[in-house]
Amino acid sequence: MVEPVQSPPPLTRAVVDRDAESRVDEGFPERFDADPTARVLALRAGRMLLAERVDGSAPALDLRHPSAFPEPILRLYLGRGADGAPLEARVFDDDAADAIEPQDARWAGLRVAGMIFADEAADEAADEAADESGGASSGEADFAAALATEAVALATWHERNPFCPRCGGATEPVQRGWARRCLVDDSLQFPRTDPAVIVLVTDDDDRVLLGSNAMWAKGRFSLLAGFVEPGESFEAAVVREIREEAGLAVDRIEYRASQPWPFPASLMIGLTARVAAGVDPKVAEPDGEEILELRWFTRDELASATGDVVLPGTVSIARWLLEGWYGGALPGGDAAWTSATPAIAAETSAGSETSAAPKAAS
Repeated sequence: MVEPVQSPPPLTRAVVDRDAESRVDEGFPERFDADPTARVLALRAGRMLLAERVDGSAPALDLRHPSAFPEPILRLYLGRGADGAPLEARVFDDDAADAIEPQDARWAGLRVAGMIFADEAADEAADEAADESGGASSGEADFAAALATEAVALATWHERNPFCPRCGGATEPVQRGWARRCLVDDSLQFPRTDPAVIVLVTDDDDRVLLGSNAMWAKGRFSLLAGFVEPGESFEAAVVREIREEAGLAVDRIEYRASQPWPFPASLMIGLTARVAAGVDPKVAEPDGEEILELRWFTRDELASATGDVVLPGTVSIARWLLEGWYGGALPGGDAAWTSATPAIAAETSAGSETSAAPKAAS
């Protein structure tokens, strides 16, 4: 039997031409502003501007010509679209953002926007499959997700790194936003990404292990995860994290996929692992500090747990790994597995896909 091919995780299904050469072209900013095809994504406090569509379908990125915007706090060159048009993100303070768009609902964080784009991409794929003419989907939603992820990741890095790590001096953005230069020692700092492993652990009966983090509401579960420590491989991080959080030895570790998760700067490394031979899955026990509850699920048990178990949203690699194990989308759609509407759950819940706890990166 041939297993169905799973599409890549959300936020990773398109690639932006980042056009690195233009980052060091001194005349590029002026040419960008004068280019009639140039488009800008507006950001405020980590949220992006979305445009309502006249047909009432899901919102899209509100990309406008640079002349439509006031002076920003920060300009970030993102690269080029499929048509070659140059693209920027610009960060605005609250007063400027309100002048651009006063409706707060039009500004969305990446978790919410990512869910919108993931759902739209799924609809595009379904339409493509049903299209007897053989037409391909536009990929617009996947490109929007990739562009938004890049913009949020870069803007967040600038917000969190105003000072030089070498001397403590103030820094300024250079290279179209892809570096910061120290005003004291002239050193350059570049964006950093923190790798974190997220692991789908199964036993010999192919049950999946889910854990509930101490910072989450009761009933919220996800895969076990944690940051990779200095001098540690991904595989070693998996063994350590599962032992620390669940008291289990695991082996047969396999890489599945990765996903950028800029909250604030994670790169989620999705892997699978099996309970080690000779280890009884019943010995799994939460550490009582970061993980308060552990549960094993068969596919049927998980499918029937709606209303009892809250899972990560469809935009996350945690959900992607779970649905890969399950064999497809979980029944009931995303609303059946979240404790609130996607917007509220994603924007306000401390237990959405990334917790503030160092090891709870899922």
